Amino acid sequence: MFTNLKAQPKDKIMALMQQYREDPREGKIDLGVGVYKNAQGVTPVMRAVKAAEKVLWEIEGTKSYTGLAGDPAYGNALTKLVLGDVIPAERLSMAAQPGGTGAIHQAVELIKIASPDATIWLSAPTWPNHPSIIKHLGMKMAEYRYFDNESRAVDFDGMMEDLKGIKAGDAVLLHGCCHNPTGANLTLPQWQEVADLIVEKGATPLIDIAYQGFGDGLEEDAAGVRLIAQAVPEAMIAASCSKNFGIYRERTGLLVGISENAEQAGITQQNLTHLNRQNFSFPPDHGARLVTMILEDEGLKADWMAELEDVRTGMLALREKLAGELRARSGSDRFGFIADHRGMFSRLGATPEQVEALRVDHGIYMVGDSRMNIAGLNEETVPLLAEAIVKVGV
Repeated sequence: MFTNLKAQPKDKIMALMQQYREDPREGKIDLGVGVYKNAQGVTPVMRAVKAAEKVLWEIEGTKSYTGLAGDPAYGNALTKLVLGDVIPAERLSMAAQPGGTGAIHQAVELIKIASPDATIWLSAPTWPNHPSIIKHLGMKMAEYRYFDNESRAVDFDGMMEDLKGIKAGDAVLLHGCCHNPTGANLTLPQWQEVADLIVEKGATPLIDIAYQGFGDGLEEDAAGVRLIAQAVPEAMIAASCSKNFGIYRERTGLLVGISENAEQAGITQQNLTHLNRQNFSFPPDHGARLVTMILEDEGLKADWMAELEDVRTGMLALREKLAGELRARSGSDRFGFIADHRGMFSRLGATPEQVEALRVDHGIYMVGDSRMNIAGLNEETVPLLAEAIVKVGV
């Protein structure tokens, strides 16, 4: 049987990580992997997570299963973080997932059941796992323009022109905030225009929100998601706790369905629970329980929010410093977009040859499309990166 298998293409980011590990140079800089790191190059365990784990160790009396859709308290707590109170509870369906990736996978499966002939529309560019999952599940997909390589900003006119091609029953995948890989985000008026078009066309939005709190703040980062949710009769939201709670390895995600009414929400919930049963039966609980404890305890939540705000403002400071260093070295404002972008990533706009020169000549590792992880920098490495970017002629 196994002799019939074909070799799969290597994951480009994993291959880049391997190259970085094997590079003997002391001054190398990793801007490739999409994981938050502090100034010491460490992905720390957040204080509130540590505190919750200590409490959980004392009070947890069983490791038995929760429900097929996970602990309802987790779904309620995380949905409130994302949506606030903009959608009545009776219209909501929720199922815990193994990370944001699991939530996206499950959402595409739900689309396949509900609308097998649907086309799923993706931003160009998008997170590589989006098209990979859609292709794996045998669904049709199409791209809409999103990023202008000249201005390094959202190509909103192109986006809206392309989205005029969506049809009833299609799904439009949107990044809730901190667009990966570009860092360029929609404004609220633009979100409204997108919502109006989706309603007009009879399509369904699928919103991937993996970086809430990393951009302009917890509430601000959720504003576009909430606007869409209020505007459309139905939607799907894939939420991840990997970044904003720093629990990458706990695989803590949630898929939320918004239905037109309570009766339909019950059917949607049955389907979400069914898909969990088919794929992994019961979802992982440890990370979900920690998130629930933090969001339900005023003291833990306040400490988590304070540390998350430090993370957010720290990345903004790095962005501003890098833009300033590049301005000083290049004598132009053409890199000002770095300070305007939000989240961990920015697409630099370098050619593949320039990205390779950064790696070979300067020990700076970023993804081939010039996506760089701002969180991979610190005060000392920002000037080194700026000098290298100018030297390779970006």
